[in-house]
Amino acid sequence: MQTQARRMSSTALTFPSSSSIAAVGTPVTRTRVGKYELGNTLGEGSFAKVKYATNLTSGESVAIKIIDRDRILRHKMVEGIKREISTMKLIKHPNVIRIFEVLASKTKIYIVLEYANGGELFDKIARHGRLKEDEARGYFQQLINAVDYCHSRGVYHRDLKPENLLLDSFGILKVSDFGLSALPKQVREDGLLHTACGTPNYVAPEVLADKGYNGTSADVWSCGVILFVLMAGYLPFDEPNLTVLYRRIQKASFAFPSWFSSSSKKLIKRILDPNPVTRITIPEILKNDWFKKGYKPPHFQPDEDVTLDDVDAVFNDSEENLVTEMKEKPESMNAFELISRSHGFNLENLFEKQMIKLQGDKTGRKGHLSVATEVFEVAPSLHMVQLRKTGGDTLEFHKFYKNLNSGLKDIVWTSEQSNEEPKVA
Repeated sequence: MQTQARRMSSTALTFPSSSSIAAVGTPVTRTRVGKYELGNTLGEGSFAKVKYATNLTSGESVAIKIIDRDRILRHKMVEGIKREISTMKLIKHPNVIRIFEVLASKTKIYIVLEYANGGELFDKIARHGRLKEDEARGYFQQLINAVDYCHSRGVYHRDLKPENLLLDSFGILKVSDFGLSALPKQVREDGLLHTACGTPNYVAPEVLADKGYNGTSADVWSCGVILFVLMAGYLPFDEPNLTVLYRRIQKASFAFPSWFSSSSKKLIKRILDPNPVTRITIPEILKNDWFKKGYKPPHFQPDEDVTLDDVDAVFNDSEENLVTEMKEKPESMNAFELISRSHGFNLENLFEKQMIKLQGDKTGRKGHLSVATEVFEVAPSLHMVQLRKTGGDTLEFHKFYKNLNSGLKDIVWTSEQSNEEPKVA
C-alpha cells in the first residue's frame, strides 16, 4: 500500500469497528469544546469529521460531528447542513440517532450526537456472516419502525444501507446519516423527488431511471435489500459493471438462497417489486404475518419541546454564542486513575495522535480501499494504533485487516473475552 491522503466521498456518520496493532507515535494535547472533551476520530468525510467526546458535566459519551465553516460556505452547502441538523432535531425516535445540540466556533460547527458504541450493523455481518431469520427480523422491524416514523414527519432518508445502521450497547438499531435526506419542500409540483442519490446496490430502480420518484416507496425498496443482506450475508444485486448492475435492479433479477423461509421470500419479493406503484407499502408490511412475529412496538420517551434556535444561532454572524476550542496537555496520572477515566476501559479515548492514511493500489467494488491509522501512547514504552476504513468497501477492509493481523500475530495480544478487538502487548 502507498501512503496518500484520502477522504470518504460522503459525510456519513459511521462507527466502524477498530483493530489495534503495536506502533510508535507522539501524543498531542487534548481538546475541549465547551463542556465536551474530544477523543479519537470515529469517522471522516469530505466536509466533516466525527469524534468521540465526553460531556465533562454529566460524564456521558457522545459523538461530535465537526464541520469546517469556510468549506461549506465556499461550496454553498449552508442550507444542506441546516437541513440535516433540522431533520435530526425533528426526528425523535428510539431507532434514530438523536441530536442533542449544535455549537459553533469561529471556524467550525459542532453537532453533538448520540453515541452508538455497538458499531455498524454491516460489521456484525462481515464478522459473523448472515443472521438467523429471527434476529434479522428483529432488526428489520426496528428499521421499518424508524423509517415509518420519518415518513410520517415528511422525511425520506434516501441512503438506507447497513453501513448507516448503527447499534447501541444494548444492540438496539439506530438509523444514522441524514445527509441525503429530503424534506417536503424538496418535493416538486408532480409530487416526486428528482435527485438521484444513495448507494447503487441499495437504490430503487425508479431512482436510477431519473424520472422522478416517491421517497416513501424508494426507502421501502432499500429496506428490502437490507433485509435480504441480513438473512443472506450478501447483496441481491451485485455486479462489478454498473450497466449490468442497473439492468438487474430495474428487472429485480435476483435469486433467493435455499435457507430463506417461504414466508420471508414472499415478503421480500413484494418489497423488491420494480414497479413502485404495486410495491408493498409500510402499512401493508406492518400487517404481514412474517413481519408481525415477535413484533415489539417502539417505546417512546415523553415528548420534549424541540427548538431550532441553536441551529439558527450557529449560522448567523453573532459572536455571542460562539464556543472556543481549548488545548490542554495530558495530565500525569497513575494506572488506577487512567482506568477509571477510560470509557469502557478503552484507553484510546484519552489520547490524541497524528494520522497516517494508506490507499490500496487496486480498485475494489467501491473504489480504492483507504485506511486511516491513528497512534495512541498508552505509556512511554507502550503504543497502540487504531485502523479504520475511510474509503472503499467495508468487506474489503475486513479482509485487509485479517491478512494484516495474521502477519503480525507475534506482536498482537487478544483479550480472553473477545478476539474481535486485538489489544497491544
